[in-house]
Amino acid sequence: MSLLRSASSFVFGDKQHEYRFTADDFERISNLIYQRAGICLPPRKAEMVYNRLSRRLRALGLQSFSDYLKLLGNDSPEWEPFIGALTTHLTAFFREEHHFPILARHAGDKAGNGRVKLWSCAASTGEEPYSMAIAMAERFGTLYPPVDILATDVDAGVLETARQGIYPIERVQSLSERVLRRYFLRGGRDKTGFVKVRPELQQMITFEPLNLLDPVWPLTVQYDAVMCRNVMIYFDRPTQKRVLQHCQRYLKADGLFFAGHSENLSHLADLFDPCGKTVYRPHCGTSVYPAESSLDTVCYA
Repeated sequence: MSLLRSASSFVFGDKQHEYRFTADDFERISNLIYQRAGICLPPRKAEMVYNRLSRRLRALGLQSFSDYLKLLGNDSPEWEPFIGALTTHLTAFFREEHHFPILARHAGDKAGNGRVKLWSCAASTGEEPYSMAIAMAERFGTLYPPVDILATDVDAGVLETARQGIYPIERVQSLSERVLRRYFLRGGRDKTGFVKVRPELQQMITFEPLNLLDPVWPLTVQYDAVMCRNVMIYFDRPTQKRVLQHCQRYLKADGLFFAGHSENLSHLADLFDPCGKTVYRPHCGTSVYPAESSLDTVCYA
């Protein structure tokens, strides 16, 4: 067996594994990723943790997980690749497609009140915010809709990929030829086999790093809609509530909150009311908001 268990520990200890990996290593890693990103790692994720972090040991020329953990001091530059390695970035263009017509109708209804503000909380490599931008361009019939999109993620590395907006052609194969022609540029010469998002869509989006566990978020406006999909599944319930209280604080009273297909917010009925398939509105009458000078319209009467 590659995973040897005893009453108090487990060890990857066969010839198939390059590094020794103990229960203590896993516990320390689990505590660190929970503290930094709120991600809960049960013991069944041990093999995944080993596989992802052993690449970092190899890249850094380290001999053990203990040596690697010693690198993670308060200001260590290794925190970013550590979080990136343990964060799942499964995404796709127009993933959970049923959300985008709802988002487009909602944005159209709000456009008469000024520029529409949208937020993608876990933008990953950019497919979600670019899908939002395409939906807005389609809804308003222009590459310059009255829409601003904030795209954030805890992993600065994937955000850089998102900013570039360059993808292998297979990543856009699910899109229609019309959408590809209108919203993407095909690569030439050294970029054969890649496409690039049109600059007009990129100008609609601001990419910024944000850890949803930070006690203070550097946001200055409320949003007409927030997409926070397939994020809560990695948090325990206390963390979910804390993060979603923050999300609600930055969502307009008549805004929409989009969750992932496997996420159920029924245990947070004091924060959100369902209004569609994994679509929610802020619950009326809540009083979870502290006084904040950056927000002067937080009234849910």
